[in-house]
Amino acid sequence: MRHLGLSMLLLLCIPLIAISQINPGLLGTWEYLPHKSTDIDLYRSMGVELRTSGKSLVVVNLWGRGRSHRDSMTLSTDGTVVKVPVTNRVFPSNAFMGLMMVEGTDREVSASLGAGGKILKINEKARVRGSQGPMTMTIVRTYALADDEETMSYTIERSSRTTGPLTRFVLKREGSAKAYMMKLEDDWSIEGKLPQQAFLISLQGLANLKSPQLYFVYPEKWDFLYTPGVLEYYKEKRNYTFVELRSPEQALKTFRSAVKGYVVWDKGVRTSLIVAYTVAGLEEAVVVSEELIPMVEQAGLKPVADFRGKFTGKSDLEIFTWAYEQYWKRCSRDYVVWLGGEAGRIMKPGVADFGMYKKAFFSDLSCEVTDTAEYALARKILSEMKPLSMVMGWHSYAKDKERDYVTLTSNFGLRVEGLHTLPNMSFSCQTPASKGFVWKNNHSVQPGKRYVPQNKVYVALVQTDGMGLGAWFRPGRGAIPCSWEVTMNFLWLAPAMLEYFWTTATPNDYFVGGLSGPGYVYPKAIPAEKLPGIVAMTREQTRALDLPVFEFMDYSEGATVEGNTDLTKEVFETYVKGMPEATGFINGYAPAFTFAVRDGKPLVSFDYYLSPERPEADAAADLEELARVNPKRPYFLLIHIREYSDLQRTKNILDRVSKDFEVVPLDLFLRYAAEKPTFEERFRDTKWTKDARQFE
Repeated sequence: MRHLGLSMLLLLCIPLIAISQINPGLLGTWEYLPHKSTDIDLYRSMGVELRTSGKSLVVVNLWGRGRSHRDSMTLSTDGTVVKVPVTNRVFPSNAFMGLMMVEGTDREVSASLGAGGKILKINEKARVRGSQGPMTMTIVRTYALADDEETMSYTIERSSRTTGPLTRFVLKREGSAKAYMMKLEDDWSIEGKLPQQAFLISLQGLANLKSPQLYFVYPEKWDFLYTPGVLEYYKEKRNYTFVELRSPEQALKTFRSAVKGYVVWDKGVRTSLIVAYTVAGLEEAVVVSEELIPMVEQAGLKPVADFRGKFTGKSDLEIFTWAYEQYWKRCSRDYVVWLGGEAGRIMKPGVADFGMYKKAFFSDLSCEVTDTAEYALARKILSEMKPLSMVMGWHSYAKDKERDYVTLTSNFGLRVEGLHTLPNMSFSCQTPASKGFVWKNNHSVQPGKRYVPQNKVYVALVQTDGMGLGAWFRPGRGAIPCSWEVTMNFLWLAPAMLEYFWTTATPNDYFVGGLSGPGYVYPKAIPAEKLPGIVAMTREQTRALDLPVFEFMDYSEGATVEGNTDLTKEVFETYVKGMPEATGFINGYAPAFTFAVRDGKPLVSFDYYLSPERPEADAAADLEELARVNPKRPYFLLIHIREYSDLQRTKNILDRVSKDFEVVPLDLFLRYAAEKPTFEERFRDTKWTKDARQFE
């Protein structure tokens, strides 16, 4: 009796043991990803629920929403056959086929687990009726958890279906990665659609406060070309499902709960919109011009600030001084936004959603030293930011120059992340890279191996200004080796978006860290005591992203050509010492003249700037001439491809030059340069340094 009791106990425990072996990640409620799945004719969608109930497993397939069909079974996972009564004739996976279940019969169903509980297999035998009468059909349903445990595949195999593709559905966890998207129009004028666009971007900053909920596809001519491609990446690779919004009213209704009020800006005073964004971020409000007030009040919103008439006749300095006094104490010290760029009756506030998300202070103050009063206020604001904090956005095209803006921010050891048109950052900063994703570059050299150059003209190509601005989406990419400047802050600012570029790279695409630091800085303008901190953060980012080649550009001492863009010996050696893993460094934008080798790490400056307007024959002749001016072989010819000059055009130019030219990957180019540096060592010549204000 004792042995019999023990045997009975063991038998009773078998189902429980089997259930306990199911991977917990397989349990839960799952929803269908239509773009990755077999078409469902009548019901258009489906979902799966897997849950335990005591010693049993409950499997629910729900076909459709509203008009729907629910199929629920309670099973053991030890292979025991269970009879499930047929109470509905609907054949849900193919309702438009002339097949019906036979009511009053039983389905014979058994279940088993595999792959460490990550795969559930259900075997079924059922009676099915066609126009010529009933038949017995066997069905195998397989539910398999993906390695990342973010998705599950569900396949159906039937004995009657022996041709065609496998019936396969891909599902994600119910409620996960759901968001909305909207297409923005290409009108940014105050008299046109700017009021609507400005409102929507402010709404985006609020909609995304707690999680990524609202994504915009920007117009075809927007500075950053990647918004449609990244949207598809989010859908295809990150399993987002997006609902499209088609009007401001629909968008406001969708995200009404995230909005606490509205700020009215004055269309007669453009700067009032910049101030309105500061207030909107602090008060969790949307920005509206006068004609949009009825829409927001109909939604039950109340005003938190009204700038109509308040700034009439006042200068930007007066307006921003007032805003500083009113709001600066409440604003972030980690982020500040320069909402510059286009001036006059145009504004493109693409980065405003992120500024609101971070509760940043907004301005477009001049960073030109001769604009004494605005410059002084800009300095005051920047001086009160935390060390290594971020200056988002861009300078005003009507007030100063890029070099004024970056020189001033670098004076305080701050990091620029441009442009003012940088889109969707409040969404992208909350979307991590894929689980387990490894940032690995397309290296052409092997560690420890010696590379000996031949007597050739070695050409390396670099496309700067960030991948999203340039030729990444234009013809020819992948046809020849080319390097691409990486916005390294995207490692944390937009990791999934950066992953998009990594996963769409060809073997000929090589990534380069930039620009001059962990963000856009001018190292010569950074105080000596702050530079080691900049270099340390640069090293962290280049190591994390596998970027052993690093790029400088420093216009703190003048314009692109006339100014002194060379590095000092002290700056270069600080980076070499602080970045021991580096393969090498490159410098410039237009041609620059800094060359050196330290600890086997070369510094090579651009010898040619390929503008998009230069005729192909002329550009080829330029390269041939440079090869004659520099007769020693090997000659290292580093070319900067301006972002609007695509790689097909570049290849056409290089096809015209003589056979002793060879295009090589940048890391190999630098290894060759370190092995046999035919360039003369040269650093910044202080006698050549002139005041940046001379160069217009």
